[in-house]
Amino acid sequence: MKSLNKNIAKVGALLILLTACTKPTNAQLNNKKTAYDVLIRTLGEENASKFTLQLKENDSLDSYKIEVKNNKVLITGNSNIALTKGAYDYLRNATNSMVTWSGSHINIPEKLPQYQKRATTPYKNRYYLNVCAFGYSTPYWDWERWEQEIDWMALHGMNLPLALVANEAIATRVWKKLGLTDEEINKFYTAPSLLPWQRMGNINDLDGDLLTSEWHEGQIKLQHKILARMKALGMSPIVPAFAGFVPKDITRISPENELLEVSWGGLPEKYHAFLLSPRTQLFKKIGKLFIEEWEKEFGECKYYLADSFNELDLPKTDQPVTELLADYGSAIYESLKSGNPDAVWVVQGWMFTYQRHIWNKTTTSALFSGIPDDKMMILDYAYEYNGIAYKNGYNYEVFEGYNNKPWIYGFMLNSGGKTGHTGVHDYYATNPIELLESPFKKNNVGFGFAPEGIENNDVTFELVSDMAWEHDAIDLDTWYINYSKARYGACPPEMAEAWQLLRQTSYGTMTDHPRFGFQGNGGSWFKGTIDKDPRIFEAITKFLSCADQLKDSELYKADALEFAATVLCHKAEDWFGYTYNAHQSLDFETRDKAGEWALQLLTDADKLLENHPTLNLQRWIDFARKSSTNLEQQDRYELDARRILTVWGAPKIRSGVNDYAARMWGGLTRDYYRDRMAGKLESLKKNEPYDNRAFEDAWVLKKGVSKINPFENPLESAKSLVKQAIEKSIPEISKSDDIIAGDWSSKDTIIEVPIKREHISKLKGVKIIYEDGKTNVSIEKVELLADGIIVGNEQAVSVIGKRTPFALYPFTLSDVRANNGASIKVYMLNIQEKESARGKVVLILED
Repeated sequence: MKSLNKNIAKVGALLILLTACTKPTNAQLNNKKTAYDVLIRTLGEENASKFTLQLKENDSLDSYKIEVKNNKVLITGNSNIALTKGAYDYLRNATNSMVTWSGSHINIPEKLPQYQKRATTPYKNRYYLNVCAFGYSTPYWDWERWEQEIDWMALHGMNLPLALVANEAIATRVWKKLGLTDEEINKFYTAPSLLPWQRMGNINDLDGDLLTSEWHEGQIKLQHKILARMKALGMSPIVPAFAGFVPKDITRISPENELLEVSWGGLPEKYHAFLLSPRTQLFKKIGKLFIEEWEKEFGECKYYLADSFNELDLPKTDQPVTELLADYGSAIYESLKSGNPDAVWVVQGWMFTYQRHIWNKTTTSALFSGIPDDKMMILDYAYEYNGIAYKNGYNYEVFEGYNNKPWIYGFMLNSGGKTGHTGVHDYYATNPIELLESPFKKNNVGFGFAPEGIENNDVTFELVSDMAWEHDAIDLDTWYINYSKARYGACPPEMAEAWQLLRQTSYGTMTDHPRFGFQGNGGSWFKGTIDKDPRIFEAITKFLSCADQLKDSELYKADALEFAATVLCHKAEDWFGYTYNAHQSLDFETRDKAGEWALQLLTDADKLLENHPTLNLQRWIDFARKSSTNLEQQDRYELDARRILTVWGAPKIRSGVNDYAARMWGGLTRDYYRDRMAGKLESLKKNEPYDNRAFEDAWVLKKGVSKINPFENPLESAKSLVKQAIEKSIPEISKSDDIIAGDWSSKDTIIEVPIKREHISKLKGVKIIYEDGKTNVSIEKVELLADGIIVGNEQAVSVIGKRTPFALYPFTLSDVRANNGASIKVYMLNIQEKESARGKVVLILED
């Protein structure tokens, strides 16, 4: 049988060669073989042999034609990616097959279904990935995992991916040529998972010594394979370039060069980055050296990414801001040009959406004023923020098409790789058509999506990748049915009804930070940000009712476990809130029972996820540990991998990115989220404040994942657990309408409590309530922080106690954003030093 399969594969490969244009070049033959190899890896040799790929190259937009002749699928395309996308189109729509992160459903019959189609994408480029994904998803991937991802890109028609691996290996060569020492270089870098933010000037000097020679060598070898495969498939990888950030110790070598200090997220000065002044000759020298070293190692590239101001405030200088930005834009481009005259500078457009207080038509035009139009590309990828979250106008209209600079339109889809179900499918399925009909389309050069993390919300990624090849809006009524057939093998009526309910709820709302309350900053007793419409439970119940018919589908099992765990987490969140309310009502018996039930729900959710193919902590840790052969290094890489999922940064540093990643994963749910809430419950019983950061920092230092026995029949367990969770109703407890942000204890002189994004725009003030104690308390000041930066500061001193049980602190805010979190910080002093008191921090919101 094996020899037969090999012969079939050889015949298939030969057919590819024979059906090319007359006298094809070796490059064409190799390219086409690379496309066929994608099918072999994803379908197996026997299934791949049923496809014949015919390459007819031309310079028009990517297109393909599908025909079935003599029981063979003939895909004719004008690019390698058009061939793989065409093959996937046939798989999805003719055979009900699918290739996803969670696994594959391949259902190719002996007698191939007839199916004819011609398709042309409206977009020259289909962009994929986000700088942050190289921290939240890919930092420790090996070649096997990268190869799977590149295959996924090819099948889904993406041709403009980010490829940032080995940036530091090349940069280190530059720093050493300039005379910097290993110690000085290590103080510049961070551990692998934080490198995206190090590259953007957000943070320096956090475990940079983890970038050992072994690490650099491994990354170089990995990037060679990544770039070779991308280029063989006809993709145009976007690679890194010098953005102006330099080691602070470069002043030892070149003291005459001015450095401009920048900060991000309220991080302490130790972690601040430094921008080299654009007016120095050293700027151009470093940029040129980087391009030369990169292309010496990896060959010539075209697209180079450099982000100097992403989420950063502009450095303070005596120059007019437009002059400063023009200088930086010119310095970056000239440094690229000096290394490669054909290089195109690529810049992320997130700041144009997020920081409108800085970026407007004037400042944006200044930054790009010195760059020829054909040497620039803007990755403008957050249009769901424009249209849904911020409602601040489409960037292409606000910035009037960026004054003819080429730009990519697209979506971000998620922040931090959070697994919460969110995103408005109707928006994704229709909004790109508005661009296609816009007068500003003339300098649009592509469509894409830039998730901060992947391996989540498969359905959304499948939908948006389809939109990259559509000229008209997608009919979701039909699309969900076809999606279910391709993913699970069938779409029973209950399944179709489930998707329509999810379309109106989980996938009909958007929050950029979907977290359950217990996943929030430090863990919370209260509701999180994930949509909690009751119809979600109805949808998931209908989805699970299809188990008897679809139980043999591995992808159905994976989705059923994820949906079931979602229900249990929703209900755990409800019961945690009930636990706290019972405590406030002094009903301690109910508090204890409710708290234990909430913890059990998380335990069961975790146990279900233990059977999931990707939502798994152990898998994540295994990637990290395989990055070194040295046991000590393996331990440190694991620490870094655990840190990015939870506290994000250094121990004891409270920043807005704590708990940012928010993964509903097996292992993580039980060992981190459940155990943290268990600690909070014990502190509640003792009427003591809970030190969540002590628990979090200790967890980061641990190794491995606790052992459990998964359910023997997880699908049946999922159905029964969901039924039980939904039917167990929560009794009513009367309570006030106060929005409680958190608790305070006078044992602490500074209390910081997180607040939700949606409350910021409505925030009128804060009420500090005194509940119990033997001393009055002096409130010295109250601060509002967004992204770690103080945006509200009320310093009126108030004394509260039994006679004066509260103090009010009003805030007047305008256009405050908090992408990485917000919090209230209260400074207080005991009047009687040896006594204590406690109370609540309550938000006062507009009606």
